Amino acid sequence: MPRFVVHEHWASHHHFDFRLEMDDVLKSWAVPKGVPTEQGVKRLAVAVEDHPLSYAGFEGEIPEGSYGAGRVNIWDSGEYILQERTEKKIEMKLNGALLKGDYEMVFMREERGREQWLIFKRKTD
Repeated sequence: MPRFVVHEHWASHHHFDFRLEMDDVLKSWAVPKGVPTEQGVKRLAVAVEDHPLSYAGFEGEIPEGSYGAGRVNIWDSGEYILQERTEKKIEMKLNGALLKGDYEMVFMREERGREQWLIFKRKTD
């Protein structure tokens, strides 16, 4: 099963990076306020560059002068089941220690060359 990871990142601005193993890379989004753990909360997720799969287990310090300089910790990780993927929507079931259940990402717009998405925990019957 493919993996996901959420990195907590103390860079120029504190944020979280949500990463999904897809297409032999980690597709990545910066989530300023963190991935929601409960239903009814929608958060902005801004697409950033893909990362190599080996980055999924990274924790540590990115040196000054390097892109993303600052401390990185794994906030959550686990496996996921991809339920649907189109250009405008990604549906998945996350199975992590903190993030569990059905999640959806919906494309909103592109701004300053970056895709802006919403991520939220879906309501299930």
